[in-house]
Amino acid sequence: SFPYEFPYGQEGGMKFLEKRLKISENQHEELQNVRKHIHSCFTNISCFLMPHPGLKVATNPHFDGRIAEIDGDFLNNLKVLVPWLLSPKNIDVKEINGSKITCRGLLEYFKAYIKIYQGEELPHPKSMLQATAEANNLAAVAAAKDLYNKKMEDVCGGDRPFLAPNELQARYSSIREEALQLFRGVKKMGGEEFSRRYLQQLESEIDEVFVQYIKHNDSKNIFHAARTPATLFVVIFVMYVAAGITGFVGVDIIASLCNMILGLALITLCTWAYIRYSGEYRELGAVIDQVAGALWDQ
Repeated sequence: SFPYEFPYGQEGGMKFLEKRLKISENQHEELQNVRKHIHSCFTNISCFLMPHPGLKVATNPHFDGRIAEIDGDFLNNLKVLVPWLLSPKNIDVKEINGSKITCRGLLEYFKAYIKIYQGEELPHPKSMLQATAEANNLAAVAAAKDLYNKKMEDVCGGDRPFLAPNELQARYSSIREEALQLFRGVKKMGGEEFSRRYLQQLESEIDEVFVQYIKHNDSKNIFHAARTPATLFVVIFVMYVAAGITGFVGVDIIASLCNMILGLALITLCTWAYIRYSGEYRELGAVIDQVAGALWDQ
């Protein structure tokens, strides 16, 4: 087009775009369908006409981007285009299938498209549609998990006090259902059958995370944290009394056995205290906690 037909800028661009996308009866059916499809894919379509950047830019193979070599009309219109593109009032939240795209969701779309474009051949439209549907469902999974983690952190996060196990279970069930409802309520591509496996994936990941929340909550219970040393102290005390009584009545073998168990429990207690203090040999500390937990339950 020429500037006397369509002036530079947004106004001329919109007139040019309207002419290009206009549907008329004398057009081929395929051309009409293309124009209809373009309108159906975007909520708003706009255009900004720019002048030619100049022959020095277009014909010089050594052009390195120097502004002095760019045509003045192009630079003047560029000063209008950039603020128009970046103006907050002109920036809309992007949507796919009617759902607003978040940064987390956009990342899932990038991952899906990178996967199908890794080959040497261009992907088929069906593959791209499937990748979009996959990314769409993964974005819904991420949004539901984000809601779940945020609400669970408010319930039993690092700065929250210990919560009774039955209360934690009740709050978990409520938040879990809320997260699943969020996933079900998001507009997704691919149909219900396609989305079912992502729903199952979400349920599995939520349940796995809940196990970690249970452990984290239990670690705040002062009685739970003191169970191992308390158990070992009880063993030491019982063995001390038993050794004294059996030694008094003359059963030296039993007294020696009790003293050996007492010494072993005392060494175990000191080892456990060192592991807790230093953070080293955590596997051994876990074994001591398990044995102490078994004795406590007995």
